Amino acid sequence: MDSKTYGEALYWASSFLTERKKEREAAEYLMMRRLDWKKTELVMELRKPMPVEVREQFEKDIYEFALDKPAQYIIGHEYFYGEKFKVTGDTLIPRPETEELVALILRENEEKEHLTVVDVGTGTGVIAITLKRLKPSWQVIAVDVSEEALKVAKENAASQGLDIDFRLGDLLEPVKDEQVDLIVSNPPYISENEWDEMDESVRKYEPKTALFAENEGLDFYERFVREIPRVLAVDGRVYFEYGYKQGRAIQQMYQAAFPTKKILVHKDLSGHDRMLEMK
Repeated sequence: MDSKTYGEALYWASSFLTERKKEREAAEYLMMRRLDWKKTELVMELRKPMPVEVREQFEKDIYEFALDKPAQYIIGHEYFYGEKFKVTGDTLIPRPETEELVALILRENEEKEHLTVVDVGTGTGVIAITLKRLKPSWQVIAVDVSEEALKVAKENAASQGLDIDFRLGDLLEPVKDEQVDLIVSNPPYISENEWDEMDESVRKYEPKTALFAENEGLDFYERFVREIPRVLAVDGRVYFEYGYKQGRAIQQMYQAAFPTKKILVHKDLSGHDRMLEMK
C-alpha cells in the first residue's frame, strides 16, 4: 500500500464524501475523534505519513459514514457536558438540547444539597451521570426498559467512578414504592407520522423504541401523568425534554392534571420550546 500523509488521507476522504453528497466535515471529525486529537494536533500532523493500520481504519470509518452510519456509532463515543460517554446502537446519541435540560436542572436546584433524583429512560446515562458528577450529594436513580442500554450506562458510570442506582423497568415502576424529589426524562417523543422527515442515519441506526411514541408523540407524557402522583414528593419537581412542536399540548396536559403546580416552558438555544419544568 502506497504511503500517504494524514493531509492526503483527509483530502481523499473529504472528496469521497462530497461526491456522495455527505457532509465533508465528517472526515475531519472522524479522524480527530478516532485518534483523540484536538484541531491543533491535527494541523501539526497533516504532513506526516499515516501508518497503514491507521489509514485502513480511517478508510473503513469513511465508508461506513457514507452508508449513513452516525459518526458517534462509528467511533463508539460522544462527549456530553465535557465528558466522554460510550454509545452503541442500543442507545440514542446524546444531543446538545439534553445538555440544556441538565443545565436547567442544575440552575434551578443549585442550592439543594440532598435530593433523590430519578432519570427515566436513561439510555447512555448522560443525564443521571452528569447530575451525580456535579452534585455528588444527590441520590440518583437511573431507569430504563432496555437491559442493553443499562449495560452501556453502567459502563459510563463506572468509567467516571460514580455510584448510580440503576434499575430495569418501565417508566416509574421501579420506584413505585418510594418518594423522589425530582423526576427527569428525555422520553421518546417523535410521532410516527414524522418518519419521513427523519435523517436517514437516524432511521437506519438509532433505536426506534427510544425515538418514536404513539398519539402524535405524546404517549409517554400521558403515562407520566398517571404515575407521577404516587412517587413525587409534595414539593417535588419534574423536568422533561420534548419535541419543539409539543410544548403547548404538554403544558396544558400537565396544568390540568396538576392544578396546584407551576408549569413552565423553557426554550433551547435555537429559540424553540424544548423543556418543561413542573414545580
